[in-house]
Amino acid sequence: MPKFQEAWLSTAIDLSLPSAYVTAMAKLPIITLPDPILRTQSSPIERVDDETRRLIDDMLETMYAAPGVGLAAIQVAVPKRLLVVDTSDKDEPKRPIAMINPEIVQLGQTTRVYEEGCLSIPDVLVDIERPATVTVRYVDRDGKAQELNADGLLATAVQHEIDHLDGKLIIDFLSRLKRDMVVRRFKKQSRTM
Repeated sequence: MPKFQEAWLSTAIDLSLPSAYVTAMAKLPIITLPDPILRTQSSPIERVDDETRRLIDDMLETMYAAPGVGLAAIQVAVPKRLLVVDTSDKDEPKRPIAMINPEIVQLGQTTRVYEEGCLSIPDVLVDIERPATVTVRYVDRDGKAQELNADGLLATAVQHEIDHLDGKLIIDFLSRLKRDMVVRRFKKQSRTM
C-alpha cells in the first residue's frame, strides 16, 4: 500500500464503531457567496473536546448531504481551523478525515489542473493548477498529532479547504473580470431570495 494511503487510512474515522454523523444529526446551513464571512481568517482550535467532535460529525453529515468531498468550518459559519474531507467513490466505503488546525508542511514539485467546485459557490467550476502532492500536519478528532501525505483528488481537496480557512475562494484563481461577474451574479441572486 502506498505511504500516503497508509497515513490516510490511519487518520480516517473508524467506521466499524458507532458514529454519530451517520445517525440523526443536524444538517448545518452552508454559507454561500456573497456572505463576507467566507473571507474570514479562521482561528486555531485550542482544545479538542466533545463540542469539537460534535461539530466534526455535523460537518460530515452536511458535506455528505450536499454532496461534496470537503467542507471547512467557516463554510458553516464557524471561523475555526477545522475541515473535513472524504474523496472515496460512491461505490466505496466512506473514509472521512477530520483535520483540526491543519498546516501545509510541504507542497509537491509537480502540479496538476483540476476542475474545482465549491459548496459555497454553487454551479461555478474553476480550473485550478495546484501541487499534485501535499504533506499536511494536523490534529485528529482524538486530539492526536497526525501527518498526511496526499496526492490526487485528496491533495486538491485538502488544499481547497485550507484555502477556505485562510479566507481564499476558488474565484480568486479567476481573472478580476470573471471574478467580478461571479460575485455580481451571487449578489443579484441574494437580493431576489
